[in-house]
Amino acid sequence: MVLSKTASQTDVSVHSTFASRYVRNSLPRFKMPEESIPKEAAYQIINDELMLDGNPRLNLASFVTTWMEPECDKLIMDAVNKNYVDMDEYPVTTELQNRCVNMIAHLFNAPLGDSETAVGVGTVGSSEAIMLAGLAFKRKWQNKRKAEGKPYDKPNIVTGANVQVCWEKFARYFEVELKEVKLREGYYVMDPAKAVEMVDENTICVAAILGSTLNGEFEDVKLLNDLLVEKNKETGWDTPIHVDAASGGFIAPFLYPELEWDFRLPLVKSINVSGHKYGLVYAGIGWVIWRNKEDLPEELIFHINYLGADQPTFTLNFSKGSSQVIAQYYQLIRLGYEGYRNVMENCHENAMVLKRGLEKTGRFNIVSKDEGVPLVAFSLKDNKRHNEFEIAEMLRRFGWIVPAYTMPADAQHITVLRVVIREDFSRTLAERLVMDIEKVLHELDTLPARVNAKLAMAEEEHGKNGTGKKTAIETQREITTYWKKYVSDMKTNKNKIC
Repeated sequence: MVLSKTASQTDVSVHSTFASRYVRNSLPRFKMPEESIPKEAAYQIINDELMLDGNPRLNLASFVTTWMEPECDKLIMDAVNKNYVDMDEYPVTTELQNRCVNMIAHLFNAPLGDSETAVGVGTVGSSEAIMLAGLAFKRKWQNKRKAEGKPYDKPNIVTGANVQVCWEKFARYFEVELKEVKLREGYYVMDPAKAVEMVDENTICVAAILGSTLNGEFEDVKLLNDLLVEKNKETGWDTPIHVDAASGGFIAPFLYPELEWDFRLPLVKSINVSGHKYGLVYAGIGWVIWRNKEDLPEELIFHINYLGADQPTFTLNFSKGSSQVIAQYYQLIRLGYEGYRNVMENCHENAMVLKRGLEKTGRFNIVSKDEGVPLVAFSLKDNKRHNEFEIAEMLRRFGWIVPAYTMPADAQHITVLRVVIREDFSRTLAERLVMDIEKVLHELDTLPARVNAKLAMAEEEHGKNGTGKKTAIETQREITTYWKKYVSDMKTNKNKIC
């Protein structure tokens, strides 16, 4: 006699994942579900939803590394369960961090002896690194002012208006005034002369950027140092410099070794760099290096022993994964100076290929510089009918994520597109991107002007005819009519558009 049974609703072993009840119901979005589900179903549901994310390799907005060698991927996964803060439990990982700090300090020409230990720490990213450096400057300035019997309640930092938002966060979170040097058309980085003019006795440091987020340009740290040396002599102050080398710190030493921006300049007291950008590590690792021990106040360093041994720590967070620290050490010894130089040279060459391709279209102004972070920032020569935001939006149809943004004050009338060239962005992809941009331009040329431009022209025509300004309802009706016609035309001509 053959024995059989009817599969119950809970017997998932006989069901395909996509035929099971777990994919037929919407998942809770606000409350934890009451019942468990099989691991296969949980994986498949989450994996399917993640397919709607963009492809990281085609995310040309980001400076963050999106590819590493399989051997390093394995090291990362092997260490993914290690909490870095347990230094006594993971002494080798701690040693690897210290090796990275020393290697990076020597790369930045810190004044160290052959066996002298550098002063620095690994962080979650450059944002945390900047917070730590800023706190060191603030505390040193306060201590000096207290010793002199002077007020110490109004510290400020001088930067360019092109700084990354983490500087604004530092200023707001730690109550430091942010004094920004405004930009101007054609000059999109901090002017050193104007920055030094803004320095006063309450300035805890001047922050220079080696690789502006906006256009990749290196600020002139050497000129800033020289001007500030003169001002310090005249005033008796000792205003220092911090270099935000988040993007450029792993580029300049290999492409422009003669460029003086680092600890070769006497007023540069600390430098931050993102290991997860051109340090070639996945997101989650930054570094901050101080010139010497005197530049990091001892009172900011905590000593703990409840994890098994005395452990000095100077970080904003406590727990942190070990994987990225190990990955950074892998890259430093795997590639060495030669390997990093080859990667950066290749990135720069591919940026030039993209730049030349864009110039050949005759439609763009290039606002980035050849010397700096390997990226291409560009804007339309004529954006009366269509603008940079429309290009960015249409490029997403081809898979490309290219940001469009306006410049900070006083150049906010300039809109820019930016393509960041990373290690995994090949020459073939650069050429392909140019082809897709040309397709977008061709399609935009066949489309009517954007709604705002159409309405502005209609308003102008109304004024010329003496009919006066349109009412709100008239404007709304025109917008509705315009979009109905536009959608109808798109349906009719959908096979004619690339």
